[in-house]
Amino acid sequence: MTENPPQRSAPELFTWEFATDPYPAYAWLREHSPVHRTTLPSGVEAWLVTRYADAKQALADQRLSKNPAHHDEPAHAKGKTGIPGERKAELMTHLLNIDPPDHTRLRRLVSKAFTPRRVAEFAPRVQELTDHLIDQFAAKGEADLIHEFAFPLPIYAICDLLGVPREDQDDFRDWAGMMIRHRGGPRGGVARSVKKMRGYLAELIHRKRNDPGDDLISGLIRASDHGEHLTENEAAAMAFILLFAGFETTVNLIGNGTYALLTHPEQRARLQNSLAAGETALLETGIEELLRYDGPVELATWRFATQPLTIGGQDIAAGDPVLVVLAAADRDPARFDDPDTLDLSRRDNQHLGYGHGIHYCLGAPLARLEGQAALATLLTRLPDLRLAGDPADLRWRGGLIMRGLRTLPVEFAPRP
Repeated sequence: MTENPPQRSAPELFTWEFATDPYPAYAWLREHSPVHRTTLPSGVEAWLVTRYADAKQALADQRLSKNPAHHDEPAHAKGKTGIPGERKAELMTHLLNIDPPDHTRLRRLVSKAFTPRRVAEFAPRVQELTDHLIDQFAAKGEADLIHEFAFPLPIYAICDLLGVPREDQDDFRDWAGMMIRHRGGPRGGVARSVKKMRGYLAELIHRKRNDPGDDLISGLIRASDHGEHLTENEAAAMAFILLFAGFETTVNLIGNGTYALLTHPEQRARLQNSLAAGETALLETGIEELLRYDGPVELATWRFATQPLTIGGQDIAAGDPVLVVLAAADRDPARFDDPDTLDLSRRDNQHLGYGHGIHYCLGAPLARLEGQAALATLLTRLPDLRLAGDPADLRWRGGLIMRGLRTLPVEFAPRP
């Protein structure tokens, strides 16, 4: 038996085959081209940073701006690096697109909604939503866990947190679904959904100015920081990005995490036994390991060099886009022992799944709460949960930033 010769040219990126399992390609890049220039499906050229140490440095480097105005691209290419439609809908002034001092001011205002105390107070509502969704399909003995569980749970949770009235939340679910379905496809559908969401948020902000409640949007309206108030555009952009970033990451955390457990029966059995014993330690370390092993965010959001700099020995020109590949960094053998092995009890797990530095994910505590509630309740209420069909038939959504399954069909013994 002869060994295959080592691959000398860079692997093909961003194909459907790559989307199914990008990790071998990322391993090649880490070894042979750790800061790699490539042409993205949109036609934009960017640098991919794949090693853990370089990734951590880049995520905290203030010479890499979040503001798309620093992108050295022709005018016709502007807008290809963000969320489709956000520019026309005047939703650009959110945390993913701005730098200090504006970023510092806006983050301080909104961070009050994500304190450990506020998230802990929200836990009963997350558990209520989790049980309600499982109730909807438990008697059928089958479900698509993406569309019937992983997708609606964070949508309804973030809507409650923002203060979207219950009677309007299904509209948000429809708009969010359009944004997911069209990722990597025609941009028009996403832009139309963004425009509808922008119109609704403007109306909701106006209503809450006159009738505020104990919710995040009312808090943003009331918030004042050193005498500065949020403009209506800033408030709408903040609400938009909290919804957009807050739901899709959690959809993928629950979907990818459930899939990983169902395809690693020994680890899944360990977690079920731990939960049955009333323990929480393995669930807590397990969520961190699932974030590292096959996390919901494959590439960190866009950064643009404001001046010439060097990352991992590679010179980057001013104006160049830089994309930190979190999925590659979190499987770097220079940082993690046996990085391709799923170990729910992994202790030394300083993964980059939620970023690093001043742009570390603001909603990470809420996402962890939702992920823990979802997985623990699924495995406890449906202990014989199993994949329906061949894992090879599953399809991953095409796209650049997020990593998630289109569907996750499962079977189990029907329960009343």
